[in-house]
Amino acid sequence: MSARAVDHYGPGMATARTPSLWLDQLRADDPTALHPLEPLDGDDRADVVVVGAGLAGLWTAYYLLEADPSLDVLVVEADVAGAGATGHGSGWCSADLGVPGEELIRRHGLAGARALRAALRDAVVEVGGAAAAEQVDCGFAYGGSVLLARTPSDVQRVAEHVQVAADLEDDVHLLAADEVAEHVRAAGVLAGAYSPDCARVQPAALAHGLRDVVRSRGGRVVERTRALRVSPRAVATDRGTVRTRWTVVATGAGPALSSGDHRAVVPRHAVAVATAPLTPEQWEAVGLPRAQTFADDAGHVRGERTADDRLVVLSTAEPSWPAPDEDRAAGRLRDTLLDLFPVLDGTPLTHRWRATVGATRDGHPSVGLDTDGIGWVRGLGLDGAAAANLAGRTLADLVTGAGGPLVRLPWVGHRSPAWPLAPVRVLGNAVARVSAARAPRARASAPTARR
Repeated sequence: MSARAVDHYGPGMATARTPSLWLDQLRADDPTALHPLEPLDGDDRADVVVVGAGLAGLWTAYYLLEADPSLDVLVVEADVAGAGATGHGSGWCSADLGVPGEELIRRHGLAGARALRAALRDAVVEVGGAAAAEQVDCGFAYGGSVLLARTPSDVQRVAEHVQVAADLEDDVHLLAADEVAEHVRAAGVLAGAYSPDCARVQPAALAHGLRDVVRSRGGRVVERTRALRVSPRAVATDRGTVRTRWTVVATGAGPALSSGDHRAVVPRHAVAVATAPLTPEQWEAVGLPRAQTFADDAGHVRGERTADDRLVVLSTAEPSWPAPDEDRAAGRLRDTLLDLFPVLDGTPLTHRWRATVGATRDGHPSVGLDTDGIGWVRGLGLDGAAAANLAGRTLADLVTGAGGPLVRLPWVGHRSPAWPLAPVRVLGNAVARVSAARAPRARASAPTARR
């Protein structure tokens, strides 16, 4: 594992930027893992072209071949599989879509919101089951997730979250501080909530395993091949043009490739750090004995225990436009890590990286297939491993015309409003950042929470 620019929580900046832990682990296990496959060799034809070899694109190819092994499926990747948002995300496989439950109910009604939530819960199980069936070693561990409340306002928000979760038939339990400590022993916790519908996963390993499975089933994957333009029945790349009946665009925060993509998503950034492997004594003080994940409601920080006993934390509190100052963001994240777990004072950080995902204007992910044969998946966020699986199964049903309940879920065909031009976004983000900096963070005791 890379040991560059180690930081010991002393004065100064946080650890210098490194490859993400997930990509570094792949390289450590197999020095050839990130060597690209052959690029596209001139003009070609395929039944389906999937643009992007992240988890959404690879799950789409996987389920297309499962539904119809005779399909000629071609996956086109600008870099190598999993090197984009997939290989830089949180390592969560969560049933959380990133849209508040009350917003889902407002948009789609209670029945529609419940159906979408149930499908996402099933998707977490499906990821683990498919990885096991295909013998993809990706460190999948179904430990659930804990939401931490460390201020009175956090406690109120968490209680409201649990109530809305009950309306959506999610299995979420309100916890008192001592009950939170059974999962994670963070400092200053007043209350919390626990959901079983989240797993830990090594996302880059999952992507590389899926790439190999897709190829073993007859799918084709070309890397270092950049898609330039998508139009009905054709994908133009820097290596040639592919004629096709269907195209699925799964490029995350990548550039717009068709008129339908124009200003549909913009980049959203987060910063992550990873510690060196912790000792058994440190883990006893930190908790997470069953590979639970955790999130700090007020700090917009989420974390997990990796399969090799590191602690990874990722902050989503940074502004989206422009990209955050990574040194400053990582320094704040380091300070938050110590605030949560003082026992880690002196533990080195070995990795620091930036995650960039495509964000829709209304924060709502979507999948769809237009009548011109161009499909899409947009706005899955940082914890989108389960949503990517659901998207892949849904797109396979849409392309093959299989029908079924997935194609009737309310995120299918959802159209988020277009983003305004960049100067307007930057101004709006600056206002939001100042408002957040002025918000009070008072601490106080919380009432006892009950299961």
